[in-house]
Amino acid sequence: MERILPLVVGNWKMNGHFADECRIRALLCSLEPLSLRADVIICPPATLIRSFSSLVKESGVAIGAQDCHTALSGPYTGDISSSMLVDAGAKAVILGHSERRIAHGETSHIVRKKAKIAHQAGLTAIICIGESEAERVRGEGARFVVDQLRASLPDMPDCCWSRLVIAYEPVWAIGTGDVPAPAELEEVHSMIREELQSLSLEYGRKTRILYGGSVRSSNVSALLSMKNVDGALVGGASLQVNELLGILSFYAS
Repeated sequence: MERILPLVVGNWKMNGHFADECRIRALLCSLEPLSLRADVIICPPATLIRSFSSLVKESGVAIGAQDCHTALSGPYTGDISSSMLVDAGAKAVILGHSERRIAHGETSHIVRKKAKIAHQAGLTAIICIGESEAERVRGEGARFVVDQLRASLPDMPDCCWSRLVIAYEPVWAIGTGDVPAPAELEEVHSMIREELQSLSLEYGRKTRILYGGSVRSSNVSALLSMKNVDGALVGGASLQVNELLGILSFYAS
């Protein structure tokens, strides 16, 4: 089987200003001497995508976005389309993050439409899925995640599989410092892999499945060494250059 190249995505959420270009410059300088065996995508606020894209142009780091609309254009005040993100320099977009599913009422149906339009624009769609504490306590977490995945995935021609990333982020772990037990994490990621392979044996086994939820340099080795964990979606820690470098060092030779 072809080896999956790991991916680390930094989600800055609603943080960052133009002055924070210094963080990207510092990250690029620190990565330059490393032999990194992973892809890196930084997803800043939409206001910074163009300037950050210019900064990373000659590096191996890509810039992504944190959301897009379900339409390519139209009368949607305040929204941003996938084609606009591409125009600004974005290569990927995070979709269906639990913070948007909860705070903005985004359903898996909406996420599915956004993923389809993101693929049409040429973006990599990073689709987030994850269960709540209540679902976990009821013992329904893994099944909920697979059902959410199935409902969030668009119908994909073969050409789009290479631009699909799945990020498992248990809602109860985000920002709490808690992470799933190894058995829990392996069960969920294995079920996600099985679901992807049921849709396409050839492409599903190569789709990158990331873990997100309180990822830190202190726990990254235990998390990323597990089977079917092909990288990380990093939240607050990605704003700290040294912390992000500590996570990326797991993939440095």
